[in-house]
Amino acid sequence: MRSADPTGVKRHFRIALILTACMVPLQCATLERLTLEDMIAKSSMIVRGKVAGSWGAFSGSVIYTHYTIQVSERLKGAGGSSVEIVVPGGTANNFRQSFSGAPTLASGSEYVFFLWTSRAGLTQVIGLTQGLFEVASDGTGDPTATRTASHELMLDPRTGRPVKDQTLVMHLSELRTEVASALGKTAGQ
Repeated sequence: MRSADPTGVKRHFRIALILTACMVPLQCATLERLTLEDMIAKSSMIVRGKVAGSWGAFSGSVIYTHYTIQVSERLKGAGGSSVEIVVPGGTANNFRQSFSGAPTLASGSEYVFFLWTSRAGLTQVIGLTQGLFEVASDGTGDPTATRTASHELMLDPRTGRPVKDQTLVMHLSELRTEVASALGKTAGQ
C-alpha cells in the first residue's frame, strides 16, 4: 500500500494558493489629487443635471456605461439641454467590467459634473469620482453639493506622495461662486 507524499501535497497546495491569489483582481486605482481649482481649470464643461437614463456598450475591449444627463444649469462650457457622458465599467452583451474609482450614478439623481472630452470624443467625469458632486436639498433653498472622498490611492501631483482624500461639502451657491471666480481669473490672464 502506498501512502500520500505530504511534501507533494503541501507543494500543490501552495501552488494552488498562489494561482488563486493571482486570479483575484486587484481593486485599486491610482489617482492624481485634483483641487477644486484644478478641476475647474481642466474641465471642458461643468454642468448641473439629472441622470435621465443609461446603457452599457463596448468601445474596443472596454465596456462603458453611457449616461444621458438632462442639464438644468451650465457653469462652464456651451451646449444643449442634455449631454451624454461615459463612465468606465458596466454591462454589455452579457459581459460585466468594473473599474476601481469609477463613479456609479443613480437614475433620477442630481449631480454637478466636472467633465472633459477625450481625443476619442468620449465625455467623462474628470478624476473619476473627484469630479462628481451629488446635489441634495437641505430645506434652505440652497442645495448642498457633496463630493465624497475617494478610497483609491491618491498622489499629490507636486510630490508624488500618497495623500488622503477628503469629502468636500458646500452649498451650490458657494460652488457657483468658486467656479465663476476661477473662470474670472483665467479670463483675466
